[in-house]
Amino acid sequence: MKIPSLSTLGLFCVVLADAATDPLYIYKRSLLLHRALHPSHPNMGKIIFFEDRGFQGHCYECSSDHANLQSYFSRCNSIRVDSGCWMIYERTNYSGHQYYLRRGEYPDYQEWMGINDSIRSCRIIPYTGSHRMRLYEREDYKGQMMELTDDCSCVHDRFHLNEIYSLNVLDGCWILYEMPNYRGRQFLLRPGEYRRYLDWGAMNAKVGSLRRVIDIY
Repeated sequence: MKIPSLSTLGLFCVVLADAATDPLYIYKRSLLLHRALHPSHPNMGKIIFFEDRGFQGHCYECSSDHANLQSYFSRCNSIRVDSGCWMIYERTNYSGHQYYLRRGEYPDYQEWMGINDSIRSCRIIPYTGSHRMRLYEREDYKGQMMELTDDCSCVHDRFHLNEIYSLNVLDGCWILYEMPNYRGRQFLLRPGEYRRYLDWGAMNAKVGSLRRVIDIY
């Protein structure tokens, strides 16, 4: 058997070290760790969509990401989240208005701040133990940099800024809100780089508040 050279082993160690500090690698590792620690919830969540208000009418149960729900129900007027944290989307392929849901009952679409009864895709948000992100006042990580590790109900009060043009999510999943006090349009931020506001799906750089996804399933 051929023994790898020291240079090859050294390169392998460097690759492992780089991976260990990569936000996406850490995100996926936390997902696998949660599945190992919670074998009774291999898919980490359950959400039930109802066509009518008050949990009436045709329903569909889901326990994982789904890019296209159109064939399962024509409208959605109430939702029950039995476990997990979810992001639901107005359109297919995780597009359109986004709504963050935690465990609980939502008897009417206004309960999740919906603008209509259209829900066409959903995504489970995995649990992560720590949260850290960096905010920048200019695109491509330029200008003033601010670091955040906890919820922020008003970005302007804390950082004296109304607009954030780029983000680097180092740990955990976050929900970005256009308005203070966790109101307005919502956007899911997973670990990774967001060099401009278009990268998180927004049409402008307005950021009012930020909240960690911290519910444990």
